[in-house]
Amino acid sequence: MEFRELECFIVLSEELHFARTAERLYLSPGRVSQVLRSLETRIGGRLFHRTSRRVRLTPLGERFLADLRPSYDGLAEAVSRVKAAAREVTGAIRVGFLATPTDVVTGSVRAFERRHPECAVELVEIPLSDPFGKLRAGHVDIAFTLLPLAEPDLATGGELNHVSHRLGVSVRHPLAGRAGVGVEELASVPLIGLDGPAPRSWHERIAPSVTPSGRPIPRAGRVATTQEGLTQVALNRGGMLFCTPTAAQHERPDISFVPVTGLPASIFGLAWLKAGETAAILAFGEAAADRAAVAQALVA
Repeated sequence: MEFRELECFIVLSEELHFARTAERLYLSPGRVSQVLRSLETRIGGRLFHRTSRRVRLTPLGERFLADLRPSYDGLAEAVSRVKAAAREVTGAIRVGFLATPTDVVTGSVRAFERRHPECAVELVEIPLSDPFGKLRAGHVDIAFTLLPLAEPDLATGGELNHVSHRLGVSVRHPLAGRAGVGVEELASVPLIGLDGPAPRSWHERIAPSVTPSGRPIPRAGRVATTQEGLTQVALNRGGMLFCTPTAAQHERPDISFVPVTGLPASIFGLAWLKAGETAAILAFGEAAADRAAVAQALVA
């Protein structure tokens, strides 16, 4: 027996009027009649006496109502409770991040925890070469990522920052210590790419294959994590592109981070599974967006 049939019976027994029942259930009166007929067919008897002027329960309908009402009310209360629970921001939320957490990550976590102290944040590192695997496997609820995305199963929030790039090279590299390099100069710098299941657009963002004018950029091998990339850079086995905040987090004496001009900005944001959206996920995205807006206002 379908819940819609039982709901229709309960509401009609309260209203004893097809039009008002239809209005409460957001149905047409004809659809109410159809649902009721289906229910009576399943039961094998009439539940209502219907005339052009009056609707009333039959003795069978009164008996069915008396037996059904407690169970129906309990089910309705259960649905209400679970809906309320779904709107609560409690328990824990698992947040994925790439490499070392930058100020955007830690600032967003702090902003969320101030608003929702009853919800704990668990930070989980995500491999640079597989930015969405843990999301899709259910190991994290929401993840910091590079925007924009072209993943149909993922939802994204707004931009949390908008920053430039730096080229990481060994201090022994000819470009080390330069005040800056133009994007076309990358055609002479073998770049370290990624080895993993990340989509092609992600690979291109980390290590573009051509310059804006179409000059090919050579490859210098592939890595799975930021730390692997930094090690290869320190050994002078190639250069690697980083957003400016990440480069600042990884300053070290054997690597020079040189500003790059001409590349599209690196945009950081949040992503989550559309099918797994919860109140906590939306609340985290809202806290992160509000924190980003305040940070941008201070800079301006």
